[in-house]
Amino acid sequence: MDIFLLLVTTTIIVQQILSEFQLKTEELKEVMRRMQHEMNRGLRLETHEEASVKMLPTYVCSTPEGSEVGDFLALDLGGTNFRVMLVKVGGDEERSFKVETKHQMYSIPEDAMTGTAEMLFDYIAECMSDFLDKHHIKHKKLPLGFTFSFPVRHEDLDKGILLNWTKGFKASGAEGNNVVGLLRDAIKRRGDFEMHVVAMVNDTVATMISCYYEDRSCEVGMIVGTGCNACYMEEMRTVELVEGEEGRMCVNTEWGAFGDKGELEDFRLEYDRVVDEASINPGQQLYEKLISGKYMGELVRLVLMKLVNENLLFNGEASELLKTRGSFETRFVSQVESDSGDRKQIYNILSSLGLLPSELDCDIVQLVCENISTRSAHMCGAGLAGIINQMREQRRQDTLKITVGVDGSVYKLHP
Repeated sequence: MDIFLLLVTTTIIVQQILSEFQLKTEELKEVMRRMQHEMNRGLRLETHEEASVKMLPTYVCSTPEGSEVGDFLALDLGGTNFRVMLVKVGGDEERSFKVETKHQMYSIPEDAMTGTAEMLFDYIAECMSDFLDKHHIKHKKLPLGFTFSFPVRHEDLDKGILLNWTKGFKASGAEGNNVVGLLRDAIKRRGDFEMHVVAMVNDTVATMISCYYEDRSCEVGMIVGTGCNACYMEEMRTVELVEGEEGRMCVNTEWGAFGDKGELEDFRLEYDRVVDEASINPGQQLYEKLISGKYMGELVRLVLMKLVNENLLFNGEASELLKTRGSFETRFVSQVESDSGDRKQIYNILSSLGLLPSELDCDIVQLVCENISTRSAHMCGAGLAGIINQMREQRRQDTLKITVGVDGSVYKLHP
């Protein structure tokens, strides 16, 4: 068999294997319809408990109107890095905002993520103390906003019960407790500074609000990073978990759990099932596992291993590293796809994994990455279409002009 024919045949077989990741428009519309159906179940009192999409009220009922000025401290906990920020907000004559921030990232040690709630929040308080020292503001009692990006049932703007950890966190004694209370207790235990915790919001909500400063039609916030989630402004009359009919309230969908009741079974592939079974929370956050940065690299690795086993890649030989779970990081997916065409970047990544790839190997790896990240984006888009349809229908409008604020490492760094 001549070499050209071999190349063509290999490419065709690889494309057949990858075709499972290519979703047709009709399939994406089906995901959109199912998402909207679950959202409505989450909003209604009688079906809320068994709905996979929890539609949690945030008690954020209005968007910023321009009187918010002064110094604030902000905390952001939502993944393996934790951020402390000093935010100075000043208005000027034209009613436009000037926002200045100084921030510092702290990496959360594994034992704080998986130990006790006390250990985790003591560590957070320690980082805050360090930050306040550095900026010489320990003597000030500042208002504090806490971005906490896990499923929380709010009882008020500054009171929220953690329903369950996601994204690899497992700190015991936090689930079922008021997160703001845990933070206040940790600050009190240290005793070297005071804080006035005024609000706790989800990162999707923080994104939506901050984008609203620039664009008044922003009423949806979405995060595509380690995890994946979205929030939006829903009509109060449909939010049955909260009293009141007038106006709108921001709802944190917690859509990462979409599929946990079987709604995505016909869309999940063998690789998705392996990723889920090996995760810290099997059977949970199934939609998120199709999309987010925590899982995308591992999906790519599993597909590459399948191609190796079918003798379509690396001459049928995998390195020990490639056989290791978690070795193909999600950032590699972005780097492979942003290769300039000379395959240098792809070659370097693969050789760092102990492989000696041919040019065809490099092209196949790029194809795998593109198919998996495209499915991720399409799945995300289908969910977003479900949210925007919901808004349009509830507002009884034929068309809706809406801006979506988006943040998260995958969204920002993926080419």
